[in-house]
Amino acid sequence: MKGKSGALDRRSSARWRLLLLCAFSFGLGMLFTNRFWTAPNANNHIMSQRRRQDQELQLVSEDCNTKRKHEGHKDIMGEVTRTHEAIQLLDKSISTLQMELAAKRSTLELVRSGVPVTSETSQPRKKAFVVVGVNTAFSSRKRRDSVRETWMPQGEKLLQLEEQKGIVIRFTIGHSATSNSILDKAIDAEDAQHHDFLRLDHVEGYHELSAKTKIFFSTAVSIWDADFYVKVDDDVHVNLGMLATTLARHKSKPRTYIGCMKSGPVLADKNMKYHEPEAWKFGEDGNKYFRHATGQIYAISKDLATYISINQPILHKYANEDVSLGSWFIGLEVNHIDERNMCCGTPPDCEWKGQAGNMCVASFDWSCSGICKSVERLKDVHARCGEGDSSVWSALI
Repeated sequence: MKGKSGALDRRSSARWRLLLLCAFSFGLGMLFTNRFWTAPNANNHIMSQRRRQDQELQLVSEDCNTKRKHEGHKDIMGEVTRTHEAIQLLDKSISTLQMELAAKRSTLELVRSGVPVTSETSQPRKKAFVVVGVNTAFSSRKRRDSVRETWMPQGEKLLQLEEQKGIVIRFTIGHSATSNSILDKAIDAEDAQHHDFLRLDHVEGYHELSAKTKIFFSTAVSIWDADFYVKVDDDVHVNLGMLATTLARHKSKPRTYIGCMKSGPVLADKNMKYHEPEAWKFGEDGNKYFRHATGQIYAISKDLATYISINQPILHKYANEDVSLGSWFIGLEVNHIDERNMCCGTPPDCEWKGQAGNMCVASFDWSCSGICKSVERLKDVHARCGEGDSSVWSALI
């Protein structure tokens, strides 16, 4: 029994010694590694902060580089835009000078040929931004009055519009086939009252609209040195402020032809209203005209108006005036600009567009080639689709 008890004591003593040795080794290890469950080392904390700061600086640096690249891209695009605008302006100046030179040569040829040059062409021209010719007829007194009562300023305001904004507005009309007739005297009396006519050296007639268009542009160019010349019918509603703003966007472009571009069918049937006697020139039956601005309203730049003035005798006239104008430009380097806000419908079309912030330049009914019953309806169209009397005065030109 004693032997067994001694053996057990020896085994217990060895176990205790082993436990003590393990505990001592653990304690010694913890002492040397300084890991007695304390907070992280201060040096480690500092290194962690530095790493975060380095990462933040790198992100800021990358962001700055990105911004610099973006700003550099914007600078390049801005420079390209400015260069393009300068080229357009230079091109327009060259085009204008070429047309003016051609006009001088044409005048010189007339003088050499013994043709008298009127004093009107030798007078200095008045500067303007746009000359608006409202096409009218002897029988259209009520239409003219409806225009005067709505979108066309009268009296002092008409003069102020010319002087302050460079917007000239005139009813354009020729003379009757009989010299000094009752019709001519009626227009003279009306002009003495309102002072808003441009008299043309032209015999009035519905089938002579192409000739009247040529004479209007030639006459207007000889009196006013304008950036644009506009033809509009007297049964169309116009917002002058929107017209000026729209034209101003294209001021730097040369050889500009602006309007609602269309391409209608060539009508060979003699019984049709817009019958084209020269339909054979446009190919097979069913063909369409080339693109041209609809005749209710359109605008051309100074160089194109000068071109018409110079070449007036040899410009071909088709049955339809708007087709004739388009044909005069078809072989030239002309900017055809399709402005759909120049051919809005009457209410509710123009009214809804105005409420949506898309104010129309001009409104009319396609079915009537103008506002149907314009004398009765123009006031209502103006009330519902007009931009307000102050808009033209604040228009940026």
